[in-house]
Amino acid sequence: MKIYISGISGTGMGPLALMAKQAGMEVCGSDLEEGAIYDELKHAGIEVKIGEQDGEFLQEKIEEGLDWFVYTSALPKDHPELVLAKGAGVKCTKRDDLTAYLVDELGLKMVAVAGTHGKTTTTAMIAWAALELYLPVSYIVGTTLGFARSGSYKPGDQYFVYEADEYDRNFLKYHPWLAVIPTISYDHPDIYPTEDDYKKAFLQFKSQSKKVIAGEFLDSDFELAGEVRRKDAGLAFLAVREILNDLGLTVDESKIRQILNEFPGVGRRFERICNGLYSDYAHHPEEIAATMEIAQEECERLHKRGIVVVYQPHQNTRQYEVREEYHDAFEGADKIYWLPTFLTRENPDLPVLTPQDLAKELKNKDAVSLADLSKGLETAVRNDLRDGYLVVLMTAGPADKWLRKRFSK
Repeated sequence: MKIYISGISGTGMGPLALMAKQAGMEVCGSDLEEGAIYDELKHAGIEVKIGEQDGEFLQEKIEEGLDWFVYTSALPKDHPELVLAKGAGVKCTKRDDLTAYLVDELGLKMVAVAGTHGKTTTTAMIAWAALELYLPVSYIVGTTLGFARSGSYKPGDQYFVYEADEYDRNFLKYHPWLAVIPTISYDHPDIYPTEDDYKKAFLQFKSQSKKVIAGEFLDSDFELAGEVRRKDAGLAFLAVREILNDLGLTVDESKIRQILNEFPGVGRRFERICNGLYSDYAHHPEEIAATMEIAQEECERLHKRGIVVVYQPHQNTRQYEVREEYHDAFEGADKIYWLPTFLTRENPDLPVLTPQDLAKELKNKDAVSLADLSKGLETAVRNDLRDGYLVVLMTAGPADKWLRKRFSK
């Protein structure tokens, strides 16, 4: 089967491309720029066209024979590649259909990790433990991994660990053998108009799952930094135990705990960029508070002077829903450089909330300085690092790439 993926090198589509390739499919695709998974795709021998997605590369592939065009939820309906593929009569779906197809075609039992926060880390922790224990587990994690590729399948695998995204109701495509749910708190108002709609989607997801492990019913007796990380490890522990029980294998529980305590982390989840500087995907008040807790423990461990946050909010539509929740989210931060909101998938009828609008109710608003991605911010961060502060960037937007370009070694 020949598959073309539009937006192939990002953390959402790249791992899926890797798994499809390893499952024996011919995979290629395009992207506007080199995403986080680009190097992994090239190493796997997947052809990727970077640059304007005008349909020229896709037309070549259609003429060679193409079975399936897969695209991201972010692709507009009038995107040249989507229009071309539909006009040529090629099967066109979003990523969840291809994922569900792979699970059925390969006869895998799905372990789907879904939730508002914590799903990336929990998914990666399960994959990490499965690899360390040599279990027959394939996986897709929506970020880069330092210990393995972001997506993996090998013949003989029996289980599939997957970060199941609730955005665009993608996760409702699946009927998991095991559902793992770290947290549920209202998000994505552009998809779920009310909190009740959001909760109903998760209730449906639970009803479609054979077994469910939920975050509120576990212990957090682990040695990792941050209570949230320890709870994620608790979820991963229970999921791995379910797999072992299903396989009829016995492993000392202390060994599983030791493996999880040695979890090396994942990309953009309190990821160390250089000495004293970290990047995190947090862009919701609950995620921010959890990341601050990790930062405070790390700050104490490293004997740093204090904590500096660089924050880039994500999506103006979301800010209207969460702006009242920022009140104590940054508690413990000595300085906060607040960037303009990264705009994507917006409601044009909503005026853009300014950093002043969002930060005015902050408990420690005196710590806030307005900033932008400039030489001035780079200088300020360098000075803070020199002065012994721990600096953490929190963003789901382009500030991460800006930071890496200037500070990665």
